[in-house]
Amino acid sequence: MNKILPFFLLLWSLPVLAAHGLALHGKPALPPNFQNFDYVNPDAPKDGELKAAMPHGFDTLNPFSINGIAPAGIQLTHDSLMKSNANEPFSQYGLIAQDVIVSPNRRHITFTLNPKASFNDGSPITTQDVLFSFNTLREKGLPIYRTYYQDVENVKILDDRRIQFSLKNTQNQELPLILGQMPILSKTYWENKDFSKTTLDVPVSSGPYLIKNFQPNHSITYTRNPDYWAKDLNVNVGFYNFKEIKYDCYLDSTVMVEAFRSGLTDFHTENVAKRWHAEQSWPEIAQGKLITSEIPHHLPSGMQGFVFNLRNPLFQDIRVRQALTKVLDFDWINKNLFFNLYKRTTSYFDNSDLKAPPLPDKQELKLLTPYKNILPAGTLDKPFVLENLPPRQALTEALELLNQAGWSVKDNVLQKDGKPFRFTLLMDAPSVPVWERIALPFIAQLRRLGIQVEIQALDLLQYKQRLDNFDYDMIVFVWGNSLSPGNEQSDYWGTSAATTPGSSNLSGIQSPAIDAIIEKVKTAQTQQELTTAAHALDRILLHHYLVIPHWYSPNTRLLHVPALHAPEKIPLHGMDLMTWWKK
Repeated sequence: MNKILPFFLLLWSLPVLAAHGLALHGKPALPPNFQNFDYVNPDAPKDGELKAAMPHGFDTLNPFSINGIAPAGIQLTHDSLMKSNANEPFSQYGLIAQDVIVSPNRRHITFTLNPKASFNDGSPITTQDVLFSFNTLREKGLPIYRTYYQDVENVKILDDRRIQFSLKNTQNQELPLILGQMPILSKTYWENKDFSKTTLDVPVSSGPYLIKNFQPNHSITYTRNPDYWAKDLNVNVGFYNFKEIKYDCYLDSTVMVEAFRSGLTDFHTENVAKRWHAEQSWPEIAQGKLITSEIPHHLPSGMQGFVFNLRNPLFQDIRVRQALTKVLDFDWINKNLFFNLYKRTTSYFDNSDLKAPPLPDKQELKLLTPYKNILPAGTLDKPFVLENLPPRQALTEALELLNQAGWSVKDNVLQKDGKPFRFTLLMDAPSVPVWERIALPFIAQLRRLGIQVEIQALDLLQYKQRLDNFDYDMIVFVWGNSLSPGNEQSDYWGTSAATTPGSSNLSGIQSPAIDAIIEKVKTAQTQQELTTAAHALDRILLHHYLVIPHWYSPNTRLLHVPALHAPEKIPLHGMDLMTWWKK
């Protein structure tokens, strides 16, 4: 009898080796014995206090629940199974999990925990904690966790150090890495507490920093944990160089800038062009007391814009959304308010190769054609163009579209069936000084069409509650994107997310075509497949006119004190303040 196994059976019988890292496509770039990420300074001094600001208050120390507002920096108290390399599109390396095994058919993902991994109370991190974290986050955590983990069929503890996740959808390329990003909670601490409620009790946690002291809605101070078990791990070398990090709360952006200028904080990231322009003439910069820089990044811009809530019948007709989009005069805003510092956003993945080209190629058409009957007109054969028309022409074309949708002007009021075209632009109070001056010229143009718009400002907690329950007409929002879009797109645009309180589907779009293309994004086997699927998703979203797109900058604008120092190399994903140091 021939005892030589057929070749394919021989391959199947070979043991699957544990890997030190994961990559979305292919293999991770760094070898198992790498010393540190190449964008850090492994010899950075470990001292000093970083004084920072947060533009809001806080009322809970649990950042994983939908209830309450958590403080900035709280993520520094929690570690995950693996840690991402900011110099690769999407790769992770062992942190709490020292290695990972992905079965050949991608059915099973097995993490082996580092035997040294422990919580800040000294107790070991076990697979019971991992299982508890998974179940708690999926059942009681932020809605995005339910979206992320929906393709996990079951979880099996193999022993104290090994835990196996079995997947329903073995084509979900990103899910193993999403599981690697899971923050690990202490089962002993949390199991008899109501995870969904706000809490100001300091929890047992696993990250490099501890909460030293805090005052709700005022300040919080983190101190580096001297007993942090992973402080010398290769993924952490060169990180967490500040002995303490203190965040003060500021509810007014102008006050926050003045606090920085007065020395109460050490750095300031400026996203207001008018202020950035003024800040360049500060005498403190000429005197060398402050440093200003624009740090480039190579990430997709994401989409910021005035968001239509399609749950409101007022905005369900796409011609209405197209009409209002025409009215925004970006060139005027950029010149008169932004000193021409911005570029108009024309893609959900602007500033990257994931941006849809003017027309789909053959591969993209294969994805889109099955849904041609339910896609907006022009999706397959017309480029998406944001024309910056002269104001009179923009208003004329907008009114034509509104007329086609059944709206007409009577007594200087746009109306339909006797009801005026009226809506509210909802804002959180701290952002009003910034957004009001941008929104008012837009609102003035809408009034020339007979449209009545009111700005309503709420405190941050009320604003969050309104957004969580989709109770608004229009808001300003930004969806961030990465070089490796995946499961988060279901939370942004998925049909089920549209009715899930607290999700990021703030536009309320529900489309089988979008759901299908998101699955193509999530299951892409190669970078080319991912790029094609991202192009298709981008194209569909643009042609739905879910938002009135705003603008973006390909740089991070930063001011800081000279005592702050950064590594020489800027990673692909942009600066990471946790690699900086102070001396």
